[in-house]
Amino acid sequence: MNKLSIRDLEMTGKRVFVRVDFNVPLDGTKVTDDTRIRATLPTLRLALERGARLVLASHLGRPKGKVNPKYSMAPVAGKLQELLGKPVAFAADCIGAETEAKSKALRDGQVLLLENVRFYAEEEANDKEFSKKLAALCDQLFVCDAFGSAHRAHASVVGITQFVRQAAAGLLMEKELAYLGKAISNPDRPFIAVLGGAKVSDKIEVVQNLMKLADGMLIGGAMAYTFLKAQGLPIGNSLVENDKLDLARTLLEEVRRRQFRLRLPVDHVLAESPDSTVTKVTDVAHTPDGWMGLDIGPKTIEQFGAEIARARTIVWNGPLGMFEKPAFAQGTLGIARAVAAATKAGAVSIIGGGDSVAAVEQAGVASQISHISTGGGASLEFLAGEKLPGVEALTNRPDGRKEN
Repeated sequence: MNKLSIRDLEMTGKRVFVRVDFNVPLDGTKVTDDTRIRATLPTLRLALERGARLVLASHLGRPKGKVNPKYSMAPVAGKLQELLGKPVAFAADCIGAETEAKSKALRDGQVLLLENVRFYAEEEANDKEFSKKLAALCDQLFVCDAFGSAHRAHASVVGITQFVRQAAAGLLMEKELAYLGKAISNPDRPFIAVLGGAKVSDKIEVVQNLMKLADGMLIGGAMAYTFLKAQGLPIGNSLVENDKLDLARTLLEEVRRRQFRLRLPVDHVLAESPDSTVTKVTDVAHTPDGWMGLDIGPKTIEQFGAEIARARTIVWNGPLGMFEKPAFAQGTLGIARAVAAATKAGAVSIIGGGDSVAAVEQAGVASQISHISTGGGASLEFLAGEKLPGVEALTNRPDGRKEN
């Protein structure tokens, strides 16, 4: 990475504006999952140890540019204080004279969390004046540790960088870029991509880009049925994107032409509806009318598992079935265990996307994965070969040296 790192900044006695990703689920005023907060603690602790005065900003939910108490960052301030083990002050606004005064009152090693930046429509519009007001809260130093928002050209991610002297990556951002960057530029081989989820349309660019980079691809989940139907196989009432069949045929033709190793499900777990308690397993070729595929079957788990076992780099995004229902969870959980076993045997594993992360946690193997990405959309765009605005906006290293 040829971008400035937080390690390069002289922060003692300086107000540092840190864009974090504290977009966490709330139940009333209680944070129900603090994973994203914990993920950025190393960055915050490093800055505080070096005597920085931290001004933290994040969005939460989709308040649509208006103040909505339901999306207040106040409960997050309490949770951060608990995790950080030191007081966290809260500003009831993210800009303005009162907030600026609070930022100027900070002493070395103190923390101020701002109210939700998306309470202003100017945030998502990347408004120049709003960006300038955010920059007024710091001493020309900006750190982006919100990889999950790096694909958004918003004011607190991109706009603010025009009004500071140095814009650096936080430790979490660095880690994300290091793992994902190696996967798409210099992976240990064989490199296997595992893709699931509901829609081909969400992952077209990822499929196309990874076909150029990976040695093989395993596709499951509902998106597989568009490919299976494009091959003329019976899919019953399984979910399918009929408007993407031509695209699927084009991709399959490219697979044949390039002799690319693409595996699709050969068997699946069927039910008449997602709520049905009656299930059966059949080969895909023998899918009966009126039934829908809701998980990959045992033969597919075995085949996919064998591909994963020989891999040295594994990137996985998206569940391989409706795993939130126990009857259709075995495929996704089986793949999670296979990825963990391959990692233990020396492979590098990267998991992105909320559902895939939930799956490895459900399987009890999260601690055995090399890297769990905090940014679903951002990691997908990165893997699709797209440049992320929040990364591009960071200051380049003056010496051209790359951070390892």
